Amino acid sequence: MFVATLIAAGKLTDEVVREAIDRLDATGHDVGAPHWLDVGDAADIVFEGSLVSARAELALMDHGSLDTIVQPQGDRTKKLIIADMDSTMITVECIDELADYAGLKPEIAAITERAMRGDLDFRAALIERVGLLAGMPEATLVECRMERVKLTRGARTLVQTMKAHGAHSVLVSGGFMPFAGPVGEAIGFDKVLANELEIHDGKLTGKVIEPIVDSAAKLETLKAEAAKHGLPLADTLAVGDGANDIPMITSAGLGVGYYPHPAAGEAAAAVVRHHDLTALLWAQGYPRRSWVLG
Repeated sequence: MFVATLIAAGKLTDEVVREAIDRLDATGHDVGAPHWLDVGDAADIVFEGSLVSARAELALMDHGSLDTIVQPQGDRTKKLIIADMDSTMITVECIDELADYAGLKPEIAAITERAMRGDLDFRAALIERVGLLAGMPEATLVECRMERVKLTRGARTLVQTMKAHGAHSVLVSGGFMPFAGPVGEAIGFDKVLANELEIHDGKLTGKVIEPIVDSAAKLETLKAEAAKHGLPLADTLAVGDGANDIPMITSAGLGVGYYPHPAAGEAAAAVVRHHDLTALLWAQGYPRRSWVLG
């Protein structure tokens, strides 16, 4: 049994829900009656048939603000969330914003973009970009975080709601602890992992302290945290936007690309392109009345 969750906050109509049902029915699925999670915002359609076929068919729906998440029904309420930070839980790429303080944003942002698309090896790209920041005062890290870093809409509500319903939460970032630590605390993550920058005499040396948090580390974190809490991977949710998030996204029970770069979007089981992070609560079957607002 599977469930398709249609999300179009404030714009979901009976006609759109009916179209989804008709599409599933026409492609050989056994479709049940729809159920509103929140009228006008999100609705569930339970069906039997092919998960792959249903995802492909519903992806053809073109309604501008519609996000559709299709998954097995039985284990949709996840007990562990592993989340990327940059451009996922926060609205910026921290290293690009740091580069702006050094007058190097176009150069470093171009490398970041290629790394997130998967055109460059993440580890090598990280080392190269951090090297360009050698000599930056440590105080600039705090200044940048205070002036540039903003939480993504819905981030606190997503994590706090899942925790209130018994889930564990881990922020795992290829970015830097001076950003990830305060961000993780502000959102309410149980655990935070990120890269440490080498600092000497109050300035960045241009080196990252090993071990580097890369795609392999993100995947290992997902597996280790699931095992630590006695959870099958089916009970986990992973969300990110870049190529370095793909291993954890494809291994989680529900892997979500959040406004993803193309490679991550193609790899993810679900993609959110129109809504904030609270879409992942509707995807898990939580109506708004059960959310813990952040």
